[in-house]
Amino acid sequence: MTITPSKLSGAAGVAAIAAGLLYASIQFVHPAEEVANVAGSTWAIVHYLTVAMGVLGLAGITGMYLKQVKETGLLGLSGFLLLGLFYLTVIANSFVEAFVLPPLAEQAPHIATDILGIFGGAAADGSLGPLEGIGTFAFAIYFLGGLTFGIAIFRARILARWAGILLAVGSVSTALLPLFPHAVGRFAALPVGIAVAWLGYSLWVRARQTVSPAAGTAVPGRGRAVAK
Repeated sequence: MTITPSKLSGAAGVAAIAAGLLYASIQFVHPAEEVANVAGSTWAIVHYLTVAMGVLGLAGITGMYLKQVKETGLLGLSGFLLLGLFYLTVIANSFVEAFVLPPLAEQAPHIATDILGIFGGAAADGSLGPLEGIGTFAFAIYFLGGLTFGIAIFRARILARWAGILLAVGSVSTALLPLFPHAVGRFAALPVGIAVAWLGYSLWVRARQTVSPAAGTAVPGRGRAVAK
């Protein structure tokens, strides 16, 4: 198998499609952030999938950025770095929730409750120190990263432009989360999940349309065949 930029772009597109669909679907089955649920199989499966979503999402946005690195400029770089940092935060936090919280819930349920409160909307008691700021940090990079990356994609005119707008609007809509219960507010992730999957499909289509000049085939949009 020959590895080419177009094949890597296509793989990144597939990764983004999977990440977006996982991000959206997980919201429908995510258990309530309660200590009683931590030891259940549903909790474990959801967080294993969330770790996978973070890895796939990171690969997906990397492919998106590299496909339009010149066209998106500094705005695109800023959005890519912020969203990449968000996905890394998701991976780290979900790993803790999947593998650390279950035994911790049995031996130190009060600490497990505080950890769940970081993203569950419940105020912790200060026992976690700086870790209690992770929720605010994740919200900030999600908000700013989605907004800037989405606008950069729209301006670049390479991938699906309206998917970029949906990503920006979906990310900004999280500012309304304090107005809703956490169980309802989690569905604000749906527009972002759809946008990421849509952008992944757009990247995959672009990759399939791109033919290596070495193949001696016409490259769409160039108006002539490339000699072998």
